[in-house]
Amino acid sequence: MLTIVEGLLIFVAVSESVLGVLGNGFIGLVNCIDCVKNKKISTLSLILIGLASSRFCLIWIIITDAYVRVFSSDMYLSGDLIQYIAYLWVIMNQSSVWFATSLSIFYFLKIANFSHCIFLWMKGHITKIFLLLMGCLLISWLFTFPNIEIPFFNDTMKNRNTTWLSTMQESGYFINHILFNIGTLLIFVLCLITCFLLITSLWRHNRRMQLNATGFRDPSTEAHIKAMKILVSFIILFILYFVGIAIEISVGAVPENKLLFIFGLTTTALYPCGHSLILILGNSKLKQASLRVLKLLKCWEKEKLTRTP
Repeated sequence: MLTIVEGLLIFVAVSESVLGVLGNGFIGLVNCIDCVKNKKISTLSLILIGLASSRFCLIWIIITDAYVRVFSSDMYLSGDLIQYIAYLWVIMNQSSVWFATSLSIFYFLKIANFSHCIFLWMKGHITKIFLLLMGCLLISWLFTFPNIEIPFFNDTMKNRNTTWLSTMQESGYFINHILFNIGTLLIFVLCLITCFLLITSLWRHNRRMQLNATGFRDPSTEAHIKAMKILVSFIILFILYFVGIAIEISVGAVPENKLLFIFGLTTTALYPCGHSLILILGNSKLKQASLRVLKLLKCWEKEKLTRTP
């Protein structure tokens, strides 16, 4: 039986997951419709569709993994289910992070203003930069998959009657997780660098505006600030995401602590849900489309109320 605290945390996690599924589905659908109307796929639309699709799948993997671990732990730990979930999670997790980083780099190259030759070359070859990032993602998968071996949980089942597992088993389990998260951590460092450079560009732009006495709230400044909000929110939520993953991994050493696992799950679900909602609010096309959907829902609700006797 679940306690009240565990029930509340599960409710929060489910709410986050539902919002994440709806938000990412909305982002993907709007961009797909836009591509069909324009009969071409822009780099930004491709990044947003890839990001929304990977997060949509990632949320379902997280939900499935959590449901089985909480309510059917015996089925989870017996057989190859954990292995399949690990493979799918790695693919979708790294894809999500790579697309989010690609989006950050896209905003940086479009908005920032530097005179360095490398930056100018990158600014003129955004498509090639995106293809390079996709190639890095594929290479990351090649290095990751040989390390997706999670013997710790299987050994836990074999030794459920023992009090403690050997130090080598635990260290091997954590080393495997560290290995197939190295690529994601490197992406996170790249995102931090992008954020720092965007802050530098904003500071230089504001300083130039002060010297020219033309004010601060020009379109370029607004674009800088909007991109900064998206980048900073991604960094904060991504840190919480890794904190949640670390908590879930640590539960492997204490499988009886269900409350700790559910708390880690709730923290993990914040990233794919929260950042997607921020993207909708920060993108004018997505924001307008969401407002139209809300208006349609309000009109439908009014019509339903008027029809009821």
